[in-house]
Amino acid sequence: MMDALIFDIDGTLWDSRALVAEGYNIQLRREGLEQLCVTAEDFLPLFGKVMTEIADVIFATVPTPERYALMERCMDTENRYLADNPCEIGYPGIRETMVALKEKYRLFIVSNSQKGYPELCIRKLGLSGLIEGHLCFGDTGKPKGETLRRLIAMYDLQSPVYIGDTGLDGEAAQVAGIPFIWAAYGFGAPETYHAKLEEFSQLPRVLEEMP
Repeated sequence: MMDALIFDIDGTLWDSRALVAEGYNIQLRREGLEQLCVTAEDFLPLFGKVMTEIADVIFATVPTPERYALMERCMDTENRYLADNPCEIGYPGIRETMVALKEKYRLFIVSNSQKGYPELCIRKLGLSGLIEGHLCFGDTGKPKGETLRRLIAMYDLQSPVYIGDTGLDGEAAQVAGIPFIWAAYGFGAPETYHAKLEEFSQLPRVLEEMP
């Protein structure tokens, strides 16, 4: 019997691409690097990857290790920008559905994001008190599958499920040895999954129908 649900963030709980791009661009303009400014569309194929992989694409012309230092500064500015923004970017029914799910399951987040991003998402979506724990790439420095495994061990989860939107999320769930539910309204199109969501509010029913 399932005892816990673990959620991805981007493309699963909200679509922050435009705001993330704006946050990055604030820092890039501050440093006189307008030629590196990004758009929401630039992030579409990249969300779900670890932060160093994203940097390798959007800042490919910047030599390493300067590339990753620039990425860190952009992420810090992004976090501050998002903290000051209303972030009305959550998918419909997130909080209401989470409240219902909390009655039956323990709820967690695992993301390939920087430190501080899961906490920001939890706060902005009104999920404080509902999400029991979280881990991200910024905490572990490991691929998402390993981060999932670490969270599962930390909280002694016996039968969790991962909910995400990309093929990389599905691969991470496979590494962790747990079922994967595809958020089809998000950014990706995984080849394999155990169940599919057309909208987040369907999750309680989909969970009941899973074997």
